Amino acid sequence: MSSFIIEGGHKMHGEITPQGAKNEALQVICATLLTAEEVIINNIPDILDVNNLIQLLRDMGVTVNHLGIGSYSFKAENVSIDYLHSEAFYKKSASLRGSVMIVGPLVARFGKAVIPKPGGDKIGRRRLDTHFVGIQKLGAEFTYSAEEHLYEIEAKELKGTYMLLDEASVTGTANIVMAAVMAKGTTTIYNAACEPYVQQLCKMLNSMGARIEGIGSNLLHIHGVEKLNGCTHRILPDMIEVGSFIGMAAMTGSEITIKDTSYDDLGIIPESFRRLGITVEQRGDDIHIPEHKGYTIDTFIDGSIMTIADAPWPGLTPDLLSVFLVVATQAKGSVLIHQKMFESRLFFVDNLIDMGAQIILCDPHRATIIGNGKSYPLRPSTMSSPDIRAGIALLIAALSADGVSRINNIEQIDRGYQEIEKRLNAIGARITRI
Repeated sequence: MSSFIIEGGHKMHGEITPQGAKNEALQVICATLLTAEEVIINNIPDILDVNNLIQLLRDMGVTVNHLGIGSYSFKAENVSIDYLHSEAFYKKSASLRGSVMIVGPLVARFGKAVIPKPGGDKIGRRRLDTHFVGIQKLGAEFTYSAEEHLYEIEAKELKGTYMLLDEASVTGTANIVMAAVMAKGTTTIYNAACEPYVQQLCKMLNSMGARIEGIGSNLLHIHGVEKLNGCTHRILPDMIEVGSFIGMAAMTGSEITIKDTSYDDLGIIPESFRRLGITVEQRGDDIHIPEHKGYTIDTFIDGSIMTIADAPWPGLTPDLLSVFLVVATQAKGSVLIHQKMFESRLFFVDNLIDMGAQIILCDPHRATIIGNGKSYPLRPSTMSSPDIRAGIALLIAALSADGVSRINNIEQIDRGYQEIEKRLNAIGARITRI
């Protein structure tokens, strides 16, 4: 198990470029299973979750070639369905939550799939009903073995239908779309997730020959086709990294420029940071964060305490609430952070309280942060990363604390952030991996 030793209190300065979007990468890599032709994907992040998924596809018989930094070709010409029943597949896919998105492509192209109950972050119960009910409505049959924690899915033929999703699940929408692109007839999905990740997946599928209408809305119409072709696709910059760097710069009083952010795809993220009093300057497709000696949280028009909450796109992504929470600890003013989706994601605040932050954990979903400006800076501490997003929030806290902190279990951070210590050290951070 690796750890970070962070010497905090140092300002950063310079330019940093976000990696490719992790959440998009997991979807579009699974989509390569839909065709026997070559698919080239660029700007793939070099992170643990993505690398594990790529290796899983290799083990399934997909020919994968590394073409250069962030670029891979995939050719799913000889996929081994028998491998899905092996112990090796069970172990690898069970440890990777993104593996659930191979179900849609496999059922669409081969009529069957096997998937163990997936792993991933320990942030509360993450049900798969939306994925499975949607694919069932297309004509697939599911059986679940409670002893083996294994789902088996079969479909003699998928047929287009109408469905109203019970939640606007990003991965659920992606899985259903990938199952529907080769179903007979037209599939209509209402209350579909419309995050940029899903939009990118749909655009890629259309470039492969799919017929998807309504991209960017919560109402998708998918006209089934007989087969899909190869294509070349580029992944967007990771909006979660962009937001992490904005918060990191403000909290450490650093002046940095975030390059090539695909600003128009960030939604309300920049404006949400401005509500915390942070200056976010758009410079073309870059974002400049000037040095902050302090920042003051806004209030609502009637003077009541600001609430920052996650919501389906175009609302604020839940993956950034941990960053907003930690950044608010060094602001002037108070804010209520409302994490609606996961019941365990706010429990990491105990680490911040140990560092001197004034936080009231109201319940598993809500925390009130009382900011005293930088009059009471955070103290260094030893802590452990419980999940990807809490991990980066704790790293931001440690960078702002005056002294030496240690973060254990950084494999969680590695799952979502590419060589984060090297990239931050290049602009002035002092982080050592041990």
